[in-house]
Amino acid sequence: MAEELNTLFGRVQSVEGWKGVEGLNYEHLCIQPNMELPEGYKTPKFEIFDGTGDPKVHLRTYRDKLMDIGKNEQIHMKLLMRSLTRDALSWYIIQNPKKWPNWISMSSDFMDRFKFNTKNSPDVLYIQNRKKKPMETFREYATRW
Repeated sequence: MAEELNTLFGRVQSVEGWKGVEGLNYEHLCIQPNMELPEGYKTPKFEIFDGTGDPKVHLRTYRDKLMDIGKNEQIHMKLLMRSLTRDALSWYIIQNPKKWPNWISMSSDFMDRFKFNTKNSPDVLYIQNRKKKPMETFREYATRW
């Protein structure tokens, strides 16, 4: 009887899933568990960052949307997740929030992770210099390009 009870208990635990698993409670999952948003605060609609594009542009537009909340870094850190999707959101979710004591540390990690998007971005001058010059053969142009 005890063996059947243990088997039944094991099945119930597997059906309940992750209940009681360390690291999945609110304090472990939330980046700012003790931070409450001001009463009546309406979260703005953010531009969504999916891991492509310029991460610095995203952070600037994100912070600009939060100007009405002031310079409260904890709120800015807490709400960043709402502006992310796909690869960026996956990256954010697997991070340990305790490693980010402030906005600078979090945004630096964010920039480090997604800076590859900006390394090869051509600017206008670069593109203009890639035009075929009047006295240049097509072969020379193609080689330079």
